[in-house]
Amino acid sequence: MKKLLTAFIVFLLLMTSCEDDDYCEDPTTPRLIIGFYDVENPTLKKPLVIYAWSDGKDSIYHQVLTDSILLPLNTNNTITKYRLATTNIVDTLDLIYTTFDLFGSEACGFITQFNDFGVDELTTKWIQNIEVNVTKIEDETKAHIKIYH
Repeated sequence: MKKLLTAFIVFLLLMTSCEDDDYCEDPTTPRLIIGFYDVENPTLKKPLVIYAWSDGKDSIYHQVLTDSILLPLNTNNTITKYRLATTNIVDTLDLIYTTFDLFGSEACGFITQFNDFGVDELTTKWIQNIEVNVTKIEDETKAHIKIYH
């Protein structure tokens, strides 16, 4: 009887000592926001049908009509290459940055911020101009890059 009572007490202690599941409600690693603008009237957004993919990866956007896109950056490297296409015309963006990892919370884990952000190389087949608005990507509140077409 003592063994049964001891096992029951141990069982109760184990069941009541468990923590609730944590859910991540905090911001996580931000994605790059690219806005598309009219080259002739730079204050106006200009939607287009876009394809977007990274080398060796599946398409992130496939024939989507939009005036902005969100793209993840590689947290394990200091460069991410993207291809952006309208119809059959493809331009390449080589994005460079340094990474900085912050501990967000136990539920969310680490969050990566991207510093010294810039465009290292760009082809200009349909892209007429590019403007980097933010060199430190730490949130998803506004466009980090403006592409004029």
